[in-house]
Order: sequence, then C-alpha cells, then structure tokens
Amino acid sequence: MSGSATFPAPASSIITPQFLQRLRDIVGADRLLDAPDELVVYECDGYVVEKNTPDVVVFPINSEEVVRIVLECNRFQIPFVARGAGTSLAGGCLPVGGGVMIALTKMNRILEINLRDRYAIVEPGCVNLRLTRSLAGSGFHYAPDPSSQGACTIGGNVATNSGGPHTLKYGVTVNHILGVEYVSADGQLIQLGGPCGRGNEFDLTGLFVGSEGTFGVVTKVWVRITRDPAAYRTMLGIFNTVEDATQAISRIIGAGIIPAALEMLDQGIIGALEEAFSFGFPLDAGAVLIIEVDGLDCVVEEEATLIIDLCMQMGAREVKRSQTEEERLLLWKCRKQAFGAIGRLSPSCCTQDGVVPRTRLPEILRFIREVEQRHNIRIVNVFHAGDGNIHPILLFDERNKDQIQRVIEASDEILNRCIDLGGSVTGEHGIGVEKISLMKRLFTETDLAVMEDIRRIFNPSGLCSPGKMLPTAGGCGSESSIGISPGRRPAF
Repeated sequence: MSGSATFPAPASSIITPQFLQRLRDIVGADRLLDAPDELVVYECDGYVVEKNTPDVVVFPINSEEVVRIVLECNRFQIPFVARGAGTSLAGGCLPVGGGVMIALTKMNRILEINLRDRYAIVEPGCVNLRLTRSLAGSGFHYAPDPSSQGACTIGGNVATNSGGPHTLKYGVTVNHILGVEYVSADGQLIQLGGPCGRGNEFDLTGLFVGSEGTFGVVTKVWVRITRDPAAYRTMLGIFNTVEDATQAISRIIGAGIIPAALEMLDQGIIGALEEAFSFGFPLDAGAVLIIEVDGLDCVVEEEATLIIDLCMQMGAREVKRSQTEEERLLLWKCRKQAFGAIGRLSPSCCTQDGVVPRTRLPEILRFIREVEQRHNIRIVNVFHAGDGNIHPILLFDERNKDQIQRVIEASDEILNRCIDLGGSVTGEHGIGVEKISLMKRLFTETDLAVMEDIRRIFNPSGLCSPGKMLPTAGGCGSESSIGISPGRRPAF
C-alpha cells in the first residue's frame, strides 16, 4: 500500500482548448465533463486513500467513438484511462497525472445471448448482475460473481480478473472470457478470440484479462455461460472461534470436496450484517462459514452430510441448512452486501486482497489480529476462504491523516506477511497504484522486465493508464528480455 504511484506532471498543462473541442466533436457537449465540481466525482475509485482528478471525462457510446478519442489523445500526447463503475479497490482507474478519463458506463448493452453455443456478447459497461438476471430461467448463468456484482461491470472484471464466492469451483473471470474487442493504446480496433475461443496457439485473451486496463480500452466481451446445476445445498456453519472455522475449511478441502462456494465472516462483520438484514446471525459467534455445494441431487446431499460432520468434528456449534430457495438467496444477499454494511461501522474503509495457502489461514488471521492491536486500527474479515483469498477490511476515517498512515502501514504488514507465507498480494483486486512497491518482493527483476516488455508491445507510448501495476514507468530493464524490440506490435 505504501507503493502508491509517483504522479507524473499534470496533463492539465497540455490540455488545450483545441483538444477539448476535438473531444466535443466526437461525443458532444452533453457527454463531456470538464468543470472542477463535476470532475471531483471521478477523483478516486473504491480505494479512497489515493485521489487525483482527471482533466476531462468523456462518455462514448460505441467502439468507433473510443477509437476517435484514443487517436486524439495520441495526437496531443495526453494520457488516458478507462473507467467502469469505479468499484476497483486498488486504484486501478485512478487518473494518475490527470488526462482523459474514458467512462464506459453508457456502453452497457447485452448484444447477444446464444444459449445453443453457450456464450453471450456484452459491452464493457454492462453490470455483472444484469447479465445474471438476463439469463434467469434460461437454464444457464454467468459464473463469476464478485461481491460487488450489483455494481461492478464486466469490463472492470476483465481488467482485474475478478473472482467471487462461486469461483472456488467454477474459476475466475479469465476462465469464462472467450474473447475481447479493444481499442489499442494507439487507436486500433483489435479483436482477440471470439465465440469459439482464442483461435490460435497463443492465448492472447488470457494475457489481456488481468492487465488492469494498461493494454487498451475494452469495447466488447465474449463470455462463456454455464449450465445451471441440478441442485444446491447451502449451509451456515457457526463457530465459536476463527481458528475452528479455518480448520474446518482445511478439512473440507482435504476430504476431496470442492464446494461451489466457501466463505468466512468474522464476528465484526456478523454484527453489521445482522443489523442491516436481520438474517438471524448469532452475534456471539466468533465466525461463520457459508458453504454451498451444487450438482446432481444425490451427490450434493452426500457432500452436504459429510461437510456437516466435518464441521462438527472441528468444533462447530451448529450447522444450519437453508430450507427454502428464498432463505438461500437471502443468505447470499447478506454475503454480497457485506461491504455495504461496513458503513454502519466506520465512515471509511480499505479492503485488502491477499492470498495465502488454505492451510496458512489460521496463521494469517492471527497476524491480522496482532496488526490490528499494534496499529490501533479495527479490522473485520469477510473473504473467499476456500481458495485462501483474504479480504481484511481496515476501518478508519479518511479525514484523519494519522489514521490513514496507520492503515497504510498495517496494510503493508499484512500483504508482506502473505508473501512470507507463500501467497500473493492480490487475488482479484489487482495491483493498481496501491501495491506497486510490493511487486519487487513478489517477483524477480527478470519477471518484472518481461512484464514491462510485454506491456510495451501493447502500450508503446505509455499513454494508456500510466503509473499502474509495475514499479517503474521506464521499465525494469533496458533491453527486451523476450526478444521483441520496444515499439513493435504483435501480429494478431
């Protein structure tokens, strides 16, 4: 978290009336913002520690307008960054150095749903939950379901390779993206993959997903849709301690069961959720597990019975089953809206995104409690326990500079500990501007040089979303480590 971006010189010094007029000619005056009181809305995303306003925000409605905007940015050498719903939690759509923000919220259509071939085509501003609802009753669904599903966009999911509760079994975003259409950093409209997948021996779509908007601006996405399971069993395991809950997680996975979802909530977040939704969570529980298995009815019944036995063996006070579909959906509503309930606990929060091996969950959670005490910062936890993706939520008041500094230091300690335990500093939120300094701990100089060389192929000018992911703007090595000269473009 201390690796926040070193901002380049403000782009406002090179924004000219002529450039602004070119943008108005493309999108019209009603889809362009440049007044300070309007721009302040876009000064940050869900990572509120770093803020910087763009010089202008434009709202294209199709790929042709995005192409023209990017060409003008290249002509005037103005940096640009794409933004969807702004739910990024690592500063992924922060306008480092100002420049042009390309807001994709008006490009939000579902262009096609093809059940026979099991894919859909959506624009980047399509909200994840909207696609889910559009598929309701069809026998199919779109599997990636981030906790911000009701607000986040599929373009943003592509940028950060988002996860979600049900990706334990079904895989993260990259496992469900068949292709993307994007506007390259120099203004070309390019398609990678499509309804039939990648189309050649190079998985360039997989390379693009998770590049955090530094390769180009997505304008269309082909997503794989998945057949609905025949049956569900959804359970709520109630534990006296976090340690007992984490031990139960290891036992479940160790038994060879891969639940559709396996989520943990600690006592801090349980209270906020119960106040918000009155679900019936036990306020004296140290932690609860939300466990769901799906598949054929006879199989999931057997798995659910075994899971209940394992939880009880590990000290569960009780394991409740959802008795109706309405009760199941309410339980998942509570989980998906957990971050919204944080507003009842604190005016500001910073959600971290580390990963550790599942067997190290007890250790990292003990460490988080030590950090909480050492820095006098309240931390609550709700996370994807099944795959070791932790989300400690640090509560603070962003108006208090001392609290901000303590949150930064506490976050750094937690993420560094994740590395020490054999994990990573991100499972789905990305690096953004928040975690740049940690990249040198996570990767070797050679690794980073390769990453920089690849990014230079896609983004030779550096104008597309500068100051993100990698620790140096000029690259980690002066010579190409993958045999491709700077500035060369791949043949797609």
